[in-house]
Amino acid sequence: MVSQASRLRDVRYDIRGPVLRRARQLEADGHQILKLNLGNPAPFGLHATDDVLGGVVSSIGDAQGYSDARGIHPARQAVAESYAAKGVAGVGPDDVFLGNGVSELIVMALQGLLDPGDEVLIPSPDYPLWTGAVGLCAGRPVHYHCVEEEGWAPDLDHVAEQITPRTRALVIINPNNPTGAVYPRDTLLGLLDLARRHGLLVLTDEIYDQILYEDAVHECAAALAPDLLVLTLGGLSKTYRLAGFRSGWLVVSGPRDDAGEYLEGLELLANMRLCPNVPAQYAIVPALRGDYSIAGLLQPGGRLREQRDHAWQKMIEIPGVDCVKPAGALYLFPRLDPDVYKIADDERMVIDLLEQQHLLLSHGTGFNLPTADHLRLVFLAQVDVLDDAIGRLASFLDGYHQ
Repeated sequence: MVSQASRLRDVRYDIRGPVLRRARQLEADGHQILKLNLGNPAPFGLHATDDVLGGVVSSIGDAQGYSDARGIHPARQAVAESYAAKGVAGVGPDDVFLGNGVSELIVMALQGLLDPGDEVLIPSPDYPLWTGAVGLCAGRPVHYHCVEEEGWAPDLDHVAEQITPRTRALVIINPNNPTGAVYPRDTLLGLLDLARRHGLLVLTDEIYDQILYEDAVHECAAALAPDLLVLTLGGLSKTYRLAGFRSGWLVVSGPRDDAGEYLEGLELLANMRLCPNVPAQYAIVPALRGDYSIAGLLQPGGRLREQRDHAWQKMIEIPGVDCVKPAGALYLFPRLDPDVYKIADDERMVIDLLEQQHLLLSHGTGFNLPTADHLRLVFLAQVDVLDDAIGRLASFLDGYHQ
């Protein structure tokens, strides 16, 4: 018998877990599944620009060997310049690590930081890779509340209550997946002040930093706290619609004097993977230095704006369903009123939805929410597809019980 490593037994990544496996079984049986479970732009006809793709094609001959373990210099320079433009001081190409998506860099950052039993503060709900990666690195994920009635803003008092002598780092996901929250400046300053007072490393996931609606403003955490060591994560997957390229970055900012050993460890881990995917790195310079802007998709009349507005309105028209209107990102995270829908197991609910309506959504507890009363729906699809999907959900919920 070949057994699973013990460190994996408490690691979960439910958005690609049993529900997705059941969807694949149904597809194998010949059913067509409407998939609104992943923030993957390309299947919905949202593609990168020709300039960005052309940069990769024209450089393919130069991408046949290993690169620097941190990534090619021009791409790291472009990333550093983009953060300088956001007000992040003292960042150069040597402070940038490129990776096979933000996911790889999250794991690397935590592998280099955590000893067994060390704690990391993570929002609830979260992007579940953060929780899973902490566990994979033998750490202990500690979740802090985000308050739905306050637009899913973190509860600063609750964050403070979770800090112990074992706490090593604070994770900020802004704009937030799955809720679409964009944190106010005062909230970010409060989080950063807690990190300052308790000597915590700040890990800030800002992959959706340009996907903002109406008057939402994204504040770069590293720019607000030049006196703190901050690792900022971003990439091309969402704003630049290149999820399959797995082209991400990690930017180190703030004082490094007391972090030399940690940063040496981060470089060691970068060396051990040899380098990130080289062809994908060549998309970074044309993306960051080109004249591309996602703003047209986000303004009134723009595709993402219209899809968000339409999906949100249709969702809240379902009896017993309410939803904070997302200020950023690509998701609705509606709440099913527990007085209307008696749901004890939301994973079972989304499997029932899948089997009855052939609609694939994600369940709220998969994002480390403690209650079984939320769903996540991706609104990347065209309006008519969203109408179909939300209609299926409404039909399913009508009379559903466990």
